[in-house]
Amino acid sequence: MSTQGHKLFDRLPAVYRLKDAQQSGLSAAQLAELSQLQGLQSSGVALTTQQQEHLNLLLPLSRGPLQSLLMLIEEQLTVVDSDLDQLYDDQFIETCASWAIPYIGDLIGYKPVYGVAPAVASPRAEVAHTISFRRRKGTILVLEQLARDVTGWGAHAVEFFKILSATQYMKHIRPQSYYSPDLRSWMPRTYMDSGFDTTAHTIDVRFIAGGDGRYNVPNIGIFLWSLNAYSLTTIPVTAVDASGQFFRISTLGADMPLFNNPMSQGSQISQAAQPVNVPARLLRRVLCQDLQSGAGAVYYGQGSSLALYLNGTLLNPYQIQVCNLSGADGHWANVPSSSSPYVVAIDPELGRIALAKPLSSPPAAGSPTTSLQASVYCGFNAEMGGGEYSRSETFLVDTPSAVLPFPDTQTPARYSTLQGALTYALANADGQGQMAVEITDSGIYQLNTASSSGLQLNLPAGMTLELRGADNHRPTLILGSEITVLGQAGSSLCLNGLLLAYGAGASVTAIPVALIHVPSNGNALTSLQLNHCTVVPGLALTAQGVAQNPNQPAVMVECPGTQLDVQKSIVGKVLVHQLASASISDSVVDACASTGIAYAALDGTSGGGSLSLQGSTVIGKVHAALLSLVTNCILWANLAAGDSWAAPVIADRKQQGCVRFTYLPFSAEAAPLPRQFECMQRTVGGREPVFYSLQYGDPGYAKLWPSTNDGIRRGADDGGEMGAFHFVMAPMRETDLGVRIQEYVPVGLQCGIFYQT
Repeated sequence: MSTQGHKLFDRLPAVYRLKDAQQSGLSAAQLAELSQLQGLQSSGVALTTQQQEHLNLLLPLSRGPLQSLLMLIEEQLTVVDSDLDQLYDDQFIETCASWAIPYIGDLIGYKPVYGVAPAVASPRAEVAHTISFRRRKGTILVLEQLARDVTGWGAHAVEFFKILSATQYMKHIRPQSYYSPDLRSWMPRTYMDSGFDTTAHTIDVRFIAGGDGRYNVPNIGIFLWSLNAYSLTTIPVTAVDASGQFFRISTLGADMPLFNNPMSQGSQISQAAQPVNVPARLLRRVLCQDLQSGAGAVYYGQGSSLALYLNGTLLNPYQIQVCNLSGADGHWANVPSSSSPYVVAIDPELGRIALAKPLSSPPAAGSPTTSLQASVYCGFNAEMGGGEYSRSETFLVDTPSAVLPFPDTQTPARYSTLQGALTYALANADGQGQMAVEITDSGIYQLNTASSSGLQLNLPAGMTLELRGADNHRPTLILGSEITVLGQAGSSLCLNGLLLAYGAGASVTAIPVALIHVPSNGNALTSLQLNHCTVVPGLALTAQGVAQNPNQPAVMVECPGTQLDVQKSIVGKVLVHQLASASISDSVVDACASTGIAYAALDGTSGGGSLSLQGSTVIGKVHAALLSLVTNCILWANLAAGDSWAAPVIADRKQQGCVRFTYLPFSAEAAPLPRQFECMQRTVGGREPVFYSLQYGDPGYAKLWPSTNDGIRRGADDGGEMGAFHFVMAPMRETDLGVRIQEYVPVGLQCGIFYQT
């Protein structure tokens, strides 16, 4: 007999239960068989699959009409009982049903937000936190915590009256408040006009909400660090010359400012943020003072903002000197002498390193060395272009047996070079025709040596090959020649998490036509994908971070029918055959100048293949046969004097496609594009995007200033900003902060938001 319905049916007198059983649809033999199977089950004997199926078939037939009726009643009683229990649970935000969350929030006056930042992504948690925030309402720490949680950025709240210069009241003296700064200390000047400013200021009567005024009695400033710090772990530094004494930390051999890895303040902020708690630039004086603490250093050490390794050993803080190493190569200032008590000198603001004694085996100029390694943090706006962040969700090949590690971990080794690993993968595809070669560190791999200048790939039909950096790693490939990709019908190549750059080497005889090249002869490659990659604009950088070859394409697709798919990547000039196609999303296409060519056909002038742009920033001119869809983008382009182009952006087929919610350059030609919707076109003296920087390698690369006109900064289809960082949703974070912070500001006071990065 079924266990369901026992509560009601078992309470009936036995005579009714027996009569009901007699009206069941089972014969005496079947009843005996059912009783036997139930006895075996109750005794703990495991039934066979056939016995269990037979038992499941007999159970419904063994019930009489009365038992079946009572089972239905029992089910409804269970539903009512569960609903009564839920009514009690719905009184509390921790246990209530999802539909009750907005009602409880409305009851306590909670104002809903977009919920972009992870800390406020859960409405249930936000309503629950509101109750705890109300207990600390009106305090500066709750404003700071709201700013941090709602935006997901580093934040610090300042009451400006505390640093307002004023005659002190003798009955309430503030000993820490000085009218003039202590000129014998470096700290006041270092943090002046920042969120950690301690110097006194005269009154500022301008309105703080507009971002102009600051220092006044009723004003509270919310300082935000919107750039993030991304790690680079035990990377080999790059030699400046062959002396073995001068190095740059950047894997591209350019100056690179270092950033602080922010220390967490915990889920509940109990003390105001300090410089160590925000992702700010790592300053010389700050690091110098920290190193003097030795073992108690905060910024230096394994797992901290900076760590230096010489011959595999972590250097002692007392062995490191912090100084200004500015100057042209060969004439750096403050280079330590061989008699210096320090082993190494470092400039965190330029990312330069100088050794007191040269390495015994110095590398060639522009080459990395594993004798000197660094673990640092660099600044950028979002997870784009590759980095030591999680990318596993974007991997195409996830079968462990189809993933080959590089360097090889087996003995004897199956391959010793990256080309060998790719060749091995092509010859040993799994049953589904998929293989991946995964680089397992963040090192620099030189493919510009005498034995190797690039990569040659020839994919068989139906093959999917993925060359990627391991999750939370960012390898750098220095190419002396292009990555040549050939494939048969149905083949696909994906590059994920790689930094690709050009470097002249022993085997290099000419600058490659492109870093990634899909030739046409005998090629039937179906697709080429770039996910979280950087194909350096201009192929390589000078020591000052300027593109070396701004006119050279980064990607060239000569094969008709090939689909180029670029996602969350940074690429240089792109040339695509008119019968191929390209789809670019959440990315930057950089021609190194607004007058350069960002996208065109193979000749660099006529229309390239069908192009789709979503949430991207394109720096340079665009000529496509068809703009199938352009949405939430910034097209930053101009015509040079005497330019042969009729307009900065051209679509040959104007009856198809759509351009929407996009910033467009000025064009004297009438209707050079397909139909437009809610776009903004550049005009003389009109609204323009204001970028922190358009030079690749800068921390604020392609990032919009907060002062950019709202028609651009909030001009996307969802109210976000146009351009490559649309997915960051910075304006929504700012709006969320404005909504949430209003009820916590003390009466009569005003708040203003100030971006530090």
